[in-house]
Formats: sequence, C-alpha cells, structure tokens
Amino acid sequence: MPGSPPADLSKAEMMGAELAPQFARLQRALAARPAALAERDEPFKEAAVALVLRPAADELELLLMRRAAREGDPWSGQIGLPGGRWDATDPSLEHTALRETFEEVGIDLRVHGQVLGQLDELRPRTPVLPPIIVRPFVCALHADVRIVPNHEVAELRWVRLGELFHPETRVRTSVRVRDLQMKVEAYQLGDFTVWGMTERILATFEGIWR
Repeated sequence: MPGSPPADLSKAEMMGAELAPQFARLQRALAARPAALAERDEPFKEAAVALVLRPAADELELLLMRRAAREGDPWSGQIGLPGGRWDATDPSLEHTALRETFEEVGIDLRVHGQVLGQLDELRPRTPVLPPIIVRPFVCALHADVRIVPNHEVAELRWVRLGELFHPETRVRTSVRVRDLQMKVEAYQLGDFTVWGMTERILATFEGIWR
C-alpha cells in the first residue's frame, strides 16, 4: 500500500478554492436528490466506487481507470472508477470507497479531499456477473497529489467533464466479454469505451452535473 502523501498547499488546492462554488453546487444537487438504495435480496455482496473530481482550468476533471487484465476478474480490462468490495473491517461503504481509492491509485481523499454525496446504488444487469450492489460516492480532490497505481490498474486518465458529457461521446456500440458479443450504451473517449455499470453511474451523474 502506498504511503500517504504530505498535506501541503499546492496549485491544485488554490484552484480548488477558486472552484469551490462548483463543488458546492454539486453537493447541493446531491443532497436534494436522495440516493436510491438497491433491494438487498440474497445472495448479494456490497461494493463502493469513487467519482474523483479535481479542478482543471475552468472546469472539473474525473479520474477514469482501465482495469488490468486479470484471470478471474469479471471486469478485467474494462474502464471503471476506483473502488472495490466492502470488507468486514470497513465501518461503512463510504470508508470502502475511500480505502479502495487509496489502495488502487494512492489518492487519500480523507486528507486531500471530501465526499460531496452519493448516487443511486446499482446491481449488474448481466446474469454472468456476480450479484453485487455498488454504491457510488462523488468526491472532490483539493490537492495536486502523486498518483500511485497498484497492480489492479493498467491505465489512469483524467477526463474533463465537458468532454466526457459532450453529446458526440454518447454511442451505441458493440463490446465482447468472454465469448459474448453485446450491443451497449457507452461513452466513447478515444480508446476508452465506458459501458456497463460505469456508464450507468456516469449517466446518473451527468444528469446531476448539468
């Protein structure tokens, strides 16, 4: 596990202060729209992910990651968000999201950021995926910290929200998972095809962000 970076004042922190109204607007919008919880009918497991936002020039950027190709990982090689399964030592799913973000990309949001709110919980629509409930948390990063990806991460990319949510990025495309070919709704950002549960999370967030 990477060490926690020093909490020093940085250019990003100063930019974060300038963009505080954007974060405050998001926080108000999230608070005004209580997140829907998924039904907990057995069997199920729980997980949490973080939408990590940082200030960049006159807008915000979101951190996306390409998962490393790993045997036994049902989301192997896909584009997603930092996060993972709830552990019995986690006091809450929010703690899960922050812990997993630190473990996967080295960003300590407890030191350099804050949780703005949460989005609707989701369950996979594909029966071949594990029965897992995912709770997304929207987080603000206020510091220019060093990213330290672990073995679960093949690639990280900061994407501007204006680019991500441009109408031209919304496509219906074909993806292949194991031996299954599927037509899916997606955000297409160059070689990043964001689909599945991550696409559903971002579509909900897009409605709030706008």
